[in-house]
Amino acid sequence: MDGNKIPKKFCSYRLSILAAVGLAVSAWSAETGVKSRVPYFQTSDRCVACHNGLSTSSGEDISIGLAWQPTMMANSARDPYWQASVRRETIDHPESRAAIEDECSICHMPMARFESHLGNREGTVFSHLGFLPDDPGDQLAADGVSCSLCHQIARDKLGTRESFVGNFVIGGPNVQGDRIEYGPFAPDAGHTRIMRSSTGGFLPTESSHVRESELCATCHTLITKALGPGGETIGELPEQVPYQEWRHSGYREKRSCQSCHMSVVEEDVAVTSVMGIPRTGVSRHQFLGGNFFMNGILNRYRHELSVKATPDELAANSGRTKEHLRSEAARISIGKPAESGGRLETEIVIENFGGHKLPTAYPSRRVWLHVTVRDKNNRTVFESGAVNSSGAITGNDNDADAAKFEPHYAEIRRAEQVQIYEAIMADSGGGVTTGLLHAVRYVKDNRLLPLGFDKKTAETQVAVAGGAFDDADFGGGTDRIRYSIDPGDAQGPFRIEAELCYQPIGYRWAMNLKGVDADEPRRFTDYYETSSADSVLVLAKAQTAQ
Repeated sequence: MDGNKIPKKFCSYRLSILAAVGLAVSAWSAETGVKSRVPYFQTSDRCVACHNGLSTSSGEDISIGLAWQPTMMANSARDPYWQASVRRETIDHPESRAAIEDECSICHMPMARFESHLGNREGTVFSHLGFLPDDPGDQLAADGVSCSLCHQIARDKLGTRESFVGNFVIGGPNVQGDRIEYGPFAPDAGHTRIMRSSTGGFLPTESSHVRESELCATCHTLITKALGPGGETIGELPEQVPYQEWRHSGYREKRSCQSCHMSVVEEDVAVTSVMGIPRTGVSRHQFLGGNFFMNGILNRYRHELSVKATPDELAANSGRTKEHLRSEAARISIGKPAESGGRLETEIVIENFGGHKLPTAYPSRRVWLHVTVRDKNNRTVFESGAVNSSGAITGNDNDADAAKFEPHYAEIRRAEQVQIYEAIMADSGGGVTTGLLHAVRYVKDNRLLPLGFDKKTAETQVAVAGGAFDDADFGGGTDRIRYSIDPGDAQGPFRIEAELCYQPIGYRWAMNLKGVDADEPRRFTDYYETSSADSVLVLAKAQTAQ
């Protein structure tokens, strides 16, 4: 096919799109002084027409739009936990309500917030939750982290602190008034013409920076400012810094964020269904992360939350996420048990396979060991870390009492002791909190470290906090923990089973929203309580016997 000719069937489709959209809003570029023929962003429906209908030779559907639609990227604005948490912060700090909504919309409603700032307005959250079809701001908000956002982020300032907390650079139009959309492949003249026509003036441009971790770091590095009386800033907290964790690990020179979370198709495939040219190294747009639980909630309450993805798409994405976590997150092993001084002794080793801490990102996430010992009659003589139907961990001080937390252990000797890998925040008075804008430091951060991570040289943002820092068996890539169990009058041989469990939203983080007098927190806690049985995933298992 001649790459300079556009197929008739595409032309008719293109014209119908342009007729439906009508005249685009013009925008000025302060950098170039050039007037653009198109707005800064288009919603994803303008992209998927050409970037769906893709498959491998074996029949695997790798359509970019279909893969993205059920992800947390696409549903970032619909996330009911995020909505509830933002509402809680505005109630805790009413004098800073507008500033809180503005900052919290940076990465969950980035396109709507960006355009608000163009008009010298602060970004908002709750005014957009109706997702009205005839409101351009609502539609940009509803599109979450969309094609038109990520592919317009320029290389400028990437990897520097100035680019973090959503301070990405969206460049102005070129001298022809076109907006630049960056991708990993060089487009030919035919594809350039098609994209400019179908989008109303977006120009595909090759640039390798879309495959670099620094692009992801713009939104996945969040430093929150703690607020005191009157909205005064009293400190700051590295809320989530997976990029900095990765940069301090042995993965820095080996793998990028995209290489793990956007797996590469292992054959040459097209990235567009119109005049597709086979490309090497095409990435799936499934954005495999850690929030399988929210996929389930979005599916169960999809009508209330205005979710566009179908039930099958959401279920498939949840399944892919779970499989990714089970195969890529961690491994555990149990040493040969032995009896000493009337106690049963063993060691459990956990290996972190990821390029950042496990768990990473938002501090509601936790990983823990569930260990069970059974005697020769299969009677349970010891159990640490069981989770109940509410999502709470038996024996965890923090789940039982919001003012307390479970310490890091080098050795566990009693059933009520539980090894939980988590980040626990404290406010300016030293009290335990789940309020991000109250938090000034971590009193515990023993999340499993990636291979090559030196805890002694780690900068403050990624530092180990609490007892894990002095634990010689807690280091880059692994933790080794001893179990010393009193079997009482039980008789061996004994069988030891261990599970490494993961929960994206810990029980305490959900329950601390329960008393907030507002619709969004009430709705989410109702969702959580009816779905808590699905909130835990076993990442890895091991067992051994005497």
